[in-house]
Amino acid sequence: MFTWRRQTRHVAVDTEPSPAGREHLRRGPLAPPARTLVDVFRDSVGASPDAAAVDNGVEVLTYAELDQAADDLAGTLHAAGVGRGDKVGIRVRSGAVELYVAVLGVLAAGAAYVPVDADDPDERARLVFDEADVAAVVGNGLVLGLRRPPGPARQPAPVQPGDDAWVIFTSGSTGKPKGVAVTHRSAAAFVDAESRLFLLDAPIGPTDRVMAGLSVGFDASCEEMWLAWAHEACLVPAPRSLVRSGVDVGPWLVANDITVVSTVPTLVSLWPTESLERVRLLIMGGEACPPEIGERLARGGREVWNTYGPTEATVVSCGAPLLDHGPVRIGLPLDGWDLAVVDGSGSPVTDGEVGELIIGGVGLARYLDPAKDAEKYAPMPTLGWERAYRSGDMVRFDGEGLVFAGRADDQVKLGGRRIELGEVDSALLGLDGVVGAAAAVRRSRAGNQLLVGYVAVQDGFDAVTATERLRAEMPAALVPRLAVVTDLPTRTSGKIDRDALPWPLPRAASDGAPDAELSGTAAWVADLWLDVLGAVVRGPGDDFFDLGGGSLTAAQVVSRRRSTHPEITVADLYENPTVGRLSDALDAMTTPTSTTDRRVRPTPSKTQVGQVVCTVPLRLLSGLRWLTWVIAGCNLLASLYALPWLPTVSWGWVVAGWLLLVLAPGRMALSALGARL
Repeated sequence: MFTWRRQTRHVAVDTEPSPAGREHLRRGPLAPPARTLVDVFRDSVGASPDAAAVDNGVEVLTYAELDQAADDLAGTLHAAGVGRGDKVGIRVRSGAVELYVAVLGVLAAGAAYVPVDADDPDERARLVFDEADVAAVVGNGLVLGLRRPPGPARQPAPVQPGDDAWVIFTSGSTGKPKGVAVTHRSAAAFVDAESRLFLLDAPIGPTDRVMAGLSVGFDASCEEMWLAWAHEACLVPAPRSLVRSGVDVGPWLVANDITVVSTVPTLVSLWPTESLERVRLLIMGGEACPPEIGERLARGGREVWNTYGPTEATVVSCGAPLLDHGPVRIGLPLDGWDLAVVDGSGSPVTDGEVGELIIGGVGLARYLDPAKDAEKYAPMPTLGWERAYRSGDMVRFDGEGLVFAGRADDQVKLGGRRIELGEVDSALLGLDGVVGAAAAVRRSRAGNQLLVGYVAVQDGFDAVTATERLRAEMPAALVPRLAVVTDLPTRTSGKIDRDALPWPLPRAASDGAPDAELSGTAAWVADLWLDVLGAVVRGPGDDFFDLGGGSLTAAQVVSRRRSTHPEITVADLYENPTVGRLSDALDAMTTPTSTTDRRVRPTPSKTQVGQVVCTVPLRLLSGLRWLTWVIAGCNLLASLYALPWLPTVSWGWVVAGWLLLVLAPGRMALSALGARL
């Protein structure tokens, strides 16, 4: 049978694990000691106060400055009556330094943060914040909006390991997203357990730069942040538009000296190999990892890891090195996480047999909904576990580690996001004119997974209006491509047979003939969309996003055309989403006769001169900050000890300098003004 209990260091198997498996089980001792994320961050502040903590290309905050900015926000929350035990929503634009100040400020206040992507619809944000019962919401500019009457000011109180650190919402089978609360104990144990896993010979440190490219509403963003902040490294947010572009991330990685990346395999597959030359740790998770990535990127001097973990068990539960040969495994448990593979009766299976993965140990989170929590985290008597999470993922142990074998239910993963098809079904059934609906995942010729919403409708159903409503109410990842069908096949149980739903999609009789014969660039675009989206184009007015396109498939379209149209970007596809408009835009571009060279070129001399000139006012501002400290000291000494020979100035100038040049809000305002200029 297969049962791993990292916390007790117990291994019970009929056949002894291979030497590699035994070595992996000996990697660390018991679960990491209990502490909080605030403890983790403050340790880094104490060790490297002047090291860069976050750098978004416009503004850089050191650990000491980020700590001060977080404390300032915590003070604002306390003054508004928000503190330990509360939940605070965060909806700040991606990549902004303010986003990370907000996260740390809420944690420092003793509250749990509830993130919503700034790009998600307002309706989604209201639903999440209502479900979590947040006391306040931090928005752009660190503006605080209270969602309850102001209470008396709260006194700072030490954060405890049992306090909640964050609440992240995942897709729900009932049509409503599920809130998952993770305590500081679980979150800090995850951070510390990963430090025992990656780069043991040359740990992450102040010279490392960690890419932050995932949505803060996605739990993998927690891994990005704390890979940096737990090791005194610098977090480097990538612009959202850049991440969407796919291939353009490569030059950005080089230009920003990125050395640590955690992302999803779909994005990595779009990046040129040479762009990862300086990356010494590459972590992938969120979706099945193809062997090709290991074959291409697992080289000497670089660690490549494939990880697995549901939000309900704190980001990552297990991992395995990805090699340039052999099967792709999700590996063995982190220190403190307990894993077991069981059959339908809950009994452990034998090695090599497929069963459901059960998770226990220090990483277990909880649902905000008590009934859902009791159902999914019930005791596991056959294992002797008082609390266990039933993952619904089917796996097998191959002697070296766990291998993913599919799902036991209707949950899917697309682009790293976990999606309950039941939530999409509910949204489809709520559309005007829909009498039956079922969502399913389909794969195009290019290997892309696409979310398709099959609907049986009444006369008068308007697909365009329906799609607009879905986009207004749901995150982009949950909006399917609509396909009208005459009926929905069912199984003998009466449930809809998703596997029997048609693919490729047949042309409906109402579609008629194509609007016009496509030729030239338009014909090429139509063929490419068929390959990438599995969508038959009827005419020049067909829209890429209405046909099921998204940010990742848009990046693929752009990368395929870069060889002949090096000027094309993902923004061009977003601005010209129809076949006709995109083909016209392509025809207007200069078309080279050979493949473009996308290597990162040296910075032009004129640009270098401009950069040197611009450093003068930047250095001047830095000097003025230290001058403010010196003048304040001179004024204080002159007044206390009657030293008339000390130079002094008006205290008004000292206060003004302090507000603008020393305190974090003033520095952030000056940085924003500089960026505008």
